[in-house]
Amino acid sequence: MRSPAVVTGIGVLAPNGSGGDEFWKATLEGHSGLRTVDRFDSSRYPVRLAGQIPDFEAERHLPSRLLPQTDRVTRLALVAVDLALADAGVDPGELPEYGMGVVTSNATGGFEFTHTEINKLWTKGSRFVSVYESFAWFYAVNTGQISIRHGMRGPSAVLVAEQAGGLDAVGHARRTIRRGTALSVTGGVESSFDPWGWASHIASGRLSRDQDPRRAYRPFDSEASGCVPGEGGAILVLEDPREARRRAAPHVYGEIAGYAATFDPRPGSGRPPGLRRAAELALDDAQVRPDEIDVVFADAAGVPELDRLEAEAIAGLFGPYAVPVTAPKALTGRLYSGGGPLDIAAALYAIRDEVIPPTFHVTDVPSGHRIDLVREAPRSRPIGSALVLARGKGGFNSAVVVRAVRAAATL
Repeated sequence: MRSPAVVTGIGVLAPNGSGGDEFWKATLEGHSGLRTVDRFDSSRYPVRLAGQIPDFEAERHLPSRLLPQTDRVTRLALVAVDLALADAGVDPGELPEYGMGVVTSNATGGFEFTHTEINKLWTKGSRFVSVYESFAWFYAVNTGQISIRHGMRGPSAVLVAEQAGGLDAVGHARRTIRRGTALSVTGGVESSFDPWGWASHIASGRLSRDQDPRRAYRPFDSEASGCVPGEGGAILVLEDPREARRRAAPHVYGEIAGYAATFDPRPGSGRPPGLRRAAELALDDAQVRPDEIDVVFADAAGVPELDRLEAEAIAGLFGPYAVPVTAPKALTGRLYSGGGPLDIAAALYAIRDEVIPPTFHVTDVPSGHRIDLVREAPRSRPIGSALVLARGKGGFNSAVVVRAVRAAATL
């Protein structure tokens, strides 16, 4: 029997809360992290809202030598890893370096760092460009910097699939655990809120132009007008349960029980999107039936047609109104590679506390969606298994099944 992968540590940096407890409290109480972009003058842009992490001071958490060579996204990743390792009670220095791996996802890379350096190139000349530009912009830099900082030399990787990439990273990390790696640090974070990055977000064509944080991002609402981008995400510590037991891990949140990914067919082919198939394959991988899933954490694009397609996939797989659906990301914005791991974190807290977080700010769900969207107030109920869905622009679909740890899984 293949060894399961259990989650023993969670590190969260989200627009509505830094640290797992703060994020979870804000998620249940409806505290939003959506606010007007304030890192540059956004007044001349048609979109001005973002999910921003306030008061993040990297110098309070990281050595000064790291600051000149890292973008904000890497600093967020390093701090999230520190939070996850502390939560798991892990001291990397006490574990075999080749027994620990790092698998992360990142969709945008170090946008602010590279924009600053390219501006120097244009205005001052090449001799003013930082030598760290050679890697600080790269989407793989987070995996590399985490590996170096903590001496983790085991199987490592980076996956890129926009919003779906974070789930892909967790799925791949689980694969390394099953192949014999004792511990893997995995997940994703994002941050790309400089003028260049902001223009890129707007160019996606999926952002809401509403300036009211309560109205701008309302997934599955009849008046949905797009999404709000966010920064941050979550890092998880995955372990072989025998290793977690050997070192007396302080807690085990749950098991990554199933994972699958698909790709949408080309437009105009007449074939259905691949999200439902990804969910079906993830359930098969976890060996659970649809009626054994207690809640679905939706991708929740906020774009009417994409919401309709996701609702169709959920209702088609589970039956109309048959399973509670939620999208706590309405309070944080879409975090791209950080969004899926943050939903996994929320699912694990939901399993622990037996409560489904609601989707705030949604007032009218079209009857044609046929989904039971949990809105405005948490819903208390036992949760044994949760399905997390994510879609990335360009056709990526990913699904993860998170399950409460069964006695058999710890043997």
